[in-house]
Amino acid sequence: MNSVNSDYLKPKAESDNVLHLIQGTTRCDRYDYLSAVACGTIGGLVDIFLVGAPTEGALGAWSDAQVDSAVMRYARLVGWDPRNEQKGNVASAIGFLERKYPVNYDQRHTRDVGGAFDMSAKNHHIKSLAHSPSPVGLFFSMLNQFTSTASFVSDGQLVTIQSETFELEGHNPVAKLFCGTANWFGHLMSDVAGSSGSRGNAGRGTGIAVPFYELFQFLPLGQFNVGKHKQDIATIAVRAFQEGYDARHGISMALPVILTDLSIRFIWALRRYFEDGLPASECIPTAKHDELRLMLLLGHGTLAVIDALDAGVRSKGNYLMFFMRLNLLAWFRFTLMVVKEIGIQTGLSDTAQMNIDAYRKIEEALDMYLDELEGLDYDRFEEEANAYRIFEQKLSVATSSEDITAMLEDFLVHFEIPLPWEDDFNEHMEDPDNYFVFE
Repeated sequence: MNSVNSDYLKPKAESDNVLHLIQGTTRCDRYDYLSAVACGTIGGLVDIFLVGAPTEGALGAWSDAQVDSAVMRYARLVGWDPRNEQKGNVASAIGFLERKYPVNYDQRHTRDVGGAFDMSAKNHHIKSLAHSPSPVGLFFSMLNQFTSTASFVSDGQLVTIQSETFELEGHNPVAKLFCGTANWFGHLMSDVAGSSGSRGNAGRGTGIAVPFYELFQFLPLGQFNVGKHKQDIATIAVRAFQEGYDARHGISMALPVILTDLSIRFIWALRRYFEDGLPASECIPTAKHDELRLMLLLGHGTLAVIDALDAGVRSKGNYLMFFMRLNLLAWFRFTLMVVKEIGIQTGLSDTAQMNIDAYRKIEEALDMYLDELEGLDYDRFEEEANAYRIFEQKLSVATSSEDITAMLEDFLVHFEIPLPWEDDFNEHMEDPDNYFVFE
């Protein structure tokens, strides 16, 4: 008989009421809590000492190198040969991609947009919505390429300007859409590690934004201290991007988040397997387990709090520095988990899942119905329908019971249906002990 953890049997004190509201029906013990907080703390320390602000941490240098390597591999895949270049480095690979994937929304300076708003080479990748590596960027890239326009964000407003005429390759809309998507992705690869000019001068260059980071520009809210000035969230986000808060830094920020998540899941699975003696199939760390979700909440919450404390202490009241040291991915992950858990505890997610399951069953039923329709013999169906129509017409003009009986017999014989009576129909009907037998 398996032993029961005594912590589960202890009565709850009044001080545990708050914890009970968070914990719900889960069966976490003190070791689950300690391991979750420990994993979050380790993730927080990695974030402080190995990530930090852009260009400062060791993981930042590692992620920059990985992106450079990916750009060169992609350039070789689409035709770049470093042996034919004066310098077989990332700058020449970027230059090759810039020439291979030109776009009509790559304006870089204020004069390029006719003075409609202020822009420079350091921030045009975030101001141009089509440069975002997200569904937002893909949508505006297709829009701009098909309509010869360019879409930007300035002062919290969407600004669209006419660009030079841009002709997409392809002989039909589908082919043009495919070419436009390939052109969008190829151009992003030419920008993700900076421009060829900046990288050729031994600089880091300005990459592209973290997915959906560009939406901060639509939040010109608040007034926060930045040195001797006060600036809103949108301005601070753009300035942080100019200082290196781009997709390459986003990769380094994701590492402590992944470390925290995987370590908690690993510890949870090990305890269930070795301590509880459950089979491996029941130790898969999925979101259906309440205690695992609580552990993940505690771990990611610990990581987020440590990150915010470090950013607050080191920024010394400068909100630009605070923003640059803030791990937005950690906070996004934690916030998303909180929202999902609220949905689970209030039943909203159950209702949504029930609707999804219902739609899936409807879809399965429709698929089965379509399969049956595809297996029908339409020629035979049409033949039988015509025979029924002819039989109906004959019945409408019948004048006697003998005519109706004869028509019924002809109908059954035509469809090779055995007669439900024997011998003469009238004699069969006169005998009260007889009955129809349909086969």
